[in-house]
Amino acid sequence: MNNVQSCSFSLVWARTAAVVMMFSLSACTVGPDYVRPEVETGQAYKETEGWRKARPNDALRRGAWWELYGDPLLDDLERQVNISNQGIAVAEAQYRQARALGQAARSGYYPKIAAGVSASRSRRPGGVSGAATGATVSDYLLPLDASWEIDLWGRVRRGVESAEAGFQASGADLESVRLSIQAELAADYFLLRSLDSQKMLLDGTVAAFEKSLQLTQNRYAAGIVSRADLLQADTQLKSTQAQAIDVGVQRAQYEHAIAVLIGKPAGGFSLAAAPLAVTPPAVPAGIPSELLERRPDIAAAERRAASASGLIGVAEAAYYPSITLSAGAGFESSHLSHWLSWPSRLWSVGSAVSETVFEGGLRRAETDQARAVYDAAVASYRQTVLSAFQEVEDNLAALRILRQEAAVQDEAVKSAQQALTVTTNQYKAGTVSYLDVVTTQTIVLANERAAITILGRRIAASVQLIKALGGGWHATDPDTGKK
Repeated sequence: MNNVQSCSFSLVWARTAAVVMMFSLSACTVGPDYVRPEVETGQAYKETEGWRKARPNDALRRGAWWELYGDPLLDDLERQVNISNQGIAVAEAQYRQARALGQAARSGYYPKIAAGVSASRSRRPGGVSGAATGATVSDYLLPLDASWEIDLWGRVRRGVESAEAGFQASGADLESVRLSIQAELAADYFLLRSLDSQKMLLDGTVAAFEKSLQLTQNRYAAGIVSRADLLQADTQLKSTQAQAIDVGVQRAQYEHAIAVLIGKPAGGFSLAAAPLAVTPPAVPAGIPSELLERRPDIAAAERRAASASGLIGVAEAAYYPSITLSAGAGFESSHLSHWLSWPSRLWSVGSAVSETVFEGGLRRAETDQARAVYDAAVASYRQTVLSAFQEVEDNLAALRILRQEAAVQDEAVKSAQQALTVTTNQYKAGTVSYLDVVTTQTIVLANERAAITILGRRIAASVQLIKALGGGWHATDPDTGKK
């Protein structure tokens, strides 16, 4: 009898395996197969030539691009960002969450197996068929149940495609956050150094104005100049001192911003003053398209479109019936001593087919929703690409125009300094009033501060260009092409 039961059980499992194989061979995957959306990027940049259409490729390695500026302190701050910045920590946690969601989706490929054990004792009432009046019985059960929903229509496969694309998008988001924070730190650092340069210029100017005031006081005491000249010299000195103090407000704000970016309390962080002593790295005349391919936000937007496409298949699979195979085995007995004996064994094998007959248009609404989400993701991807090209264009134009402006501004500084020398000599000779000296000194200071501001803007634009290109590139000599 045992052999007959064993053969029967084996025959059922063989037939079940044959059914599973038949379903697997005939299985289809509903929903659209994802194809990367077409985007309009143009053949070349307006500001530079040698550009071709690009595709997002977030797998390329990004380097320590900030080392291009040759500032050891900036290098150290950037390393701290990667370790301690809380925005990066949030993005990294979201990345791990997306990876776990992908693993959860893949679990749908496998059967679900449950095991348990139970023991109960109960009294049955009289009058029940098959039981003595007032009988007390025991039941010991050790079951092992398995169920598996056949992925005949590709619902699980599409779900896995969507989850994996979402996981990849989350990884790109992590790189995008990292790059944005790195660029923000570099920009804040250089703007702080620009303010340091302005403060040093103003302090030097204050020292020069103090000498001018002393000279005017001596001339006033000698009766050579009027009290008006003395008041003008004193007013100019105090005004410049006020400007030097005012620079400290912005500097403190940038210093606090840097502290937050590296994960430190603003009150316990400080940077020693130092002048802005770097120049923007040269941008190669022909920028290869691989730089745009490394933009993580483009990769994230494209992967989100792929994820949304997979969800369309999940929604469409709900139109079709679900097929579930189930099996169970175990031991059950009313006597503890016979519980795990061979005669107490039990098993079952079965299958079920279910189909929703009426749901008031729910499946159509969910499918329409999934298609709308996909259309929005495609539009977002295309907009991200367009915005990426705009950012590169903007910063290439800014670098070109600011370079020209800097050259003109440097000439203006030289001319103003020469005019100040001439005017000062004329004042000492008594041919002009002190108002002319004050006016010329004000022009010199304004032009020198403008030159520092332009340099800071050029460096900030170079940082933003590197960010727009995805980071990690190396400056190349525009004349020789050598690194």
